[in-house]
Amino acid sequence: MEKDTIAAIATAVGVGGIGIVRISGPKAFAIGDAIFSPRRSGKISEQESYSACYGMVIEKAGGKVIDEAIALVMRAPASYTREDVLELQCHGGPMAVTAVLKEVLAAGARLARPGEFTERAFLNGRLDLAQAEAVCDVIRATTEANLKIAQEQLQGRLSKKIRALREELLSLEARMEVAIDFPDDDLPELSPEQLQDRLNRLISELESLIAQGEQGRVWREGLATVIIGKPNVGKSSLLNALVGRQRALVTDIPGTTRDVIEEVINLSGLPLRLLDTAGIRKTKDVVEQLGVEAAKEQLALAQLVLLVLDAERGWEDEDELIFSLCQGKKTLILLNKIDVGKVLTVQDVKRFCPGEEVIPLSVKKGYGFKELEDKIIRFALGSQQAIEHVSVSNLRHLEALDRARKALQETSAALSAGFGYDIISTEVRSARLELGTITGETIDQELVDRIFQDFCIGK
Repeated sequence: MEKDTIAAIATAVGVGGIGIVRISGPKAFAIGDAIFSPRRSGKISEQESYSACYGMVIEKAGGKVIDEAIALVMRAPASYTREDVLELQCHGGPMAVTAVLKEVLAAGARLARPGEFTERAFLNGRLDLAQAEAVCDVIRATTEANLKIAQEQLQGRLSKKIRALREELLSLEARMEVAIDFPDDDLPELSPEQLQDRLNRLISELESLIAQGEQGRVWREGLATVIIGKPNVGKSSLLNALVGRQRALVTDIPGTTRDVIEEVINLSGLPLRLLDTAGIRKTKDVVEQLGVEAAKEQLALAQLVLLVLDAERGWEDEDELIFSLCQGKKTLILLNKIDVGKVLTVQDVKRFCPGEEVIPLSVKKGYGFKELEDKIIRFALGSQQAIEHVSVSNLRHLEALDRARKALQETSAALSAGFGYDIISTEVRSARLELGTITGETIDQELVDRIFQDFCIGK
């Protein structure tokens, strides 16, 4: 069955110097012949692959010029989708590029779904599923670290490791099947001790990837960091200082912040998702009460908590309450206003909050921010701060690795309990299939469709 020919605008929405309409499928060049008139002789279908020609996009029906453009020809299989691909580079105004797309659709293409070009690259074998997902990560990268991790995944770093693990599991399955089916033949034997050793090694490799994945998710998605404290301790001033502009309103009136304010900053390559919350206190103001509840909800979801205290006001009941809400969370305690206050000292805070990191800070004077940045990065990434060690950053991949690890742990336990290879081989196969969902070798179409829905149209 012949596939549809799809088309979409491949450049970002808005005004720009160039707008690109991408066409992929069996009718791509026929559509080009119908609506594109090269300045020199010849038709699009006669052009060589990887060639460009200048001409006019014209109405198929009336012959009116829509826009001048450059047509790029890429013949299958040497294209992004491994199909015939035609790209029309026209002027980048929204009216011009939309008019070109409209004419392409009228000539026989259909509008591509989000991510459908990359989905075709996956289905046609140009990319595996992990690489296809990395395309989206490259586009959405907000820091150099994001981009480096995404590019390495796109180049196949993770896929290579997954394929090696799957090959090892397949080898184990084959050896066990031989032992089950030909027990009396003189064939190389896989002893339980050898099998246990190989299982332990595979489990260790999976655990290493999972540990990288926890760190990789921070690099990829950012660290959800909640700024919390009682009213008027300097939370909004801290947010503004970290962001580099006035993002939150700052006054001397307690309860000024009523809602959660979110900003993303680049902290030495680490995306930091900062959430400034309402000051937590008992209040009769209904709107402020809603803000306090929202602050508590964000605190429950936080990966890192910045608890701000006021050196001018001392340790109060509200501080005690808020600190109790932070239990079980990674918390940095910031003792603000040290330039003007001595009522509460670092030693006092350490006595009230034993075992917690305390950073003396003056948001107004800019003191303590270097120490704060260093400790945020250390809190977020631990001792392994180099992205060179990161192969996994996608939650879907991380969950599949965890399921594979659990299957092998169950295999190891069954082997220790004396179960036969016919039982054990089932769990080994389960682990191999789970790893296959990462690269797309064992995955259903419904999940594939769901993954590509998150892509932008035109990619």
